[in-house]
Amino acid sequence: MYKLDFTHPVSVYFVGIGGVSMCGLAELLADAGFQVSGSDRSPSALTDMLESKGITVFYGQRAENITDSIDCVVFTSAIHPDNPEYIAAHEKKLPCLTRGQLMGQIMKNYHTPIAVSGTHGKTTTTSMVSEILLAADTDPTLSIGGILKDIGGNMRIGKSGYFVTEACEYTNSFLDFSPKIGIILNIEEDHLDFFKDLADIRSSFRKFAGLLPGDGCLIVNGTIENVQEITDNLACRVITFGMDANSDYYPTDIRYDEAGHSEFILHDSRGRERNFALQVPGEHNISNAMAAIALADLLSIDSTVTAEALRRYSGTDRRFEYKGTIGGVTVIDDYAHHPTEITMTLRAAANHKHNRLWCVFQPHTYSRTKAFLKEFAQALTLADKVVLADIYAARETDTLGISSETLQHEIQALGKECYYFPTFDEIEIFLLENCINGDMLITMGAGDVVKIGESLLGK
Repeated sequence: MYKLDFTHPVSVYFVGIGGVSMCGLAELLADAGFQVSGSDRSPSALTDMLESKGITVFYGQRAENITDSIDCVVFTSAIHPDNPEYIAAHEKKLPCLTRGQLMGQIMKNYHTPIAVSGTHGKTTTTSMVSEILLAADTDPTLSIGGILKDIGGNMRIGKSGYFVTEACEYTNSFLDFSPKIGIILNIEEDHLDFFKDLADIRSSFRKFAGLLPGDGCLIVNGTIENVQEITDNLACRVITFGMDANSDYYPTDIRYDEAGHSEFILHDSRGRERNFALQVPGEHNISNAMAAIALADLLSIDSTVTAEALRRYSGTDRRFEYKGTIGGVTVIDDYAHHPTEITMTLRAAANHKHNRLWCVFQPHTYSRTKAFLKEFAQALTLADKVVLADIYAARETDTLGISSETLQHEIQALGKECYYFPTFDEIEIFLLENCINGDMLITMGAGDVVKIGESLLGK
């Protein structure tokens, strides 16, 4: 593998530089003195930010963008071998790195690299950890998979030895990371266009845990089925958290306010009982917060600092994000695109005061929709009214014989009212005619469904 020498910066080109993770890495290398450029399909707020920092961004991926002046090319997993810049880089025999390989090399520059993994909750937990480290004045470097308002983006470059990043299992990219502390929030079936089955996914997480050194630590959800398969014979220390008393960290006396925000007493293996309050809804966020608290305790951060940071944390963009109110209808946006995430989000919404709960869902990828068709249908029945948009194809082109109408029929078969419209304009018209004062509307999915709520509020 090609290795960057951080004492001798060179020219690095990012294919897909506008991606939320790639953008942060490009910013970090530029700050370290590297000559950074890259390409993406179209302009965005992230590419605008990069250009404001003097980074050259090409729009449209073309072979002529790959010049002889480039020393290294970085690709994301979304870039396929038929990409013209991928072909040109290999024809020129330029050194190439995946995003995960570059992340692993960057992490080695820090004394405490922290990687947050799991099928769900990575961005929220990384954001919670970030808020705690900032409140504790540790001056961390942060790489977040979403926009955190307190840092004005998804990347913060600090000067200390603390580095925090999300660690995604897709294409096993997190196995190229170099963490000292790892968090595993949960392990479920997902990304079945890459993994064979759940056993394959669990094997990947076990390998991730095995990356941790003897003086490191794994913070893991103790309620993961057969968690011992993940933790047995690790060289590092293991700390567990969960919703029951069998874990090192667990909550009791959980209470919710009208907005669905929780307050709870946290118990730990040292016998302490501490009170925490969150400004983000749902039981799943209690679990995310416990992982963040366990990390803060491990780093000897004062408990009052941790509690205040979590109390102030109001969420990351697209994670149960309040967008506004129109005609007495509360508009929320959420990134949920897996049946478990949908279930957690809709259950969290149930604790929020409202009349009818509307969910506008945009399925993400044909492969995921086909693999979890019945699970999606069951999860969406937790809403009072369901509206479906077309599937957001993302990296895929083959429909696999699946569509949103297929999902609509599954939902209707469960006795739930469900509508499908092929365009956002039709969905907006339907919602304007049918949502009434006191209703809650959640736009949901990992694609561009957020535009529907934003457009309604603009009207």
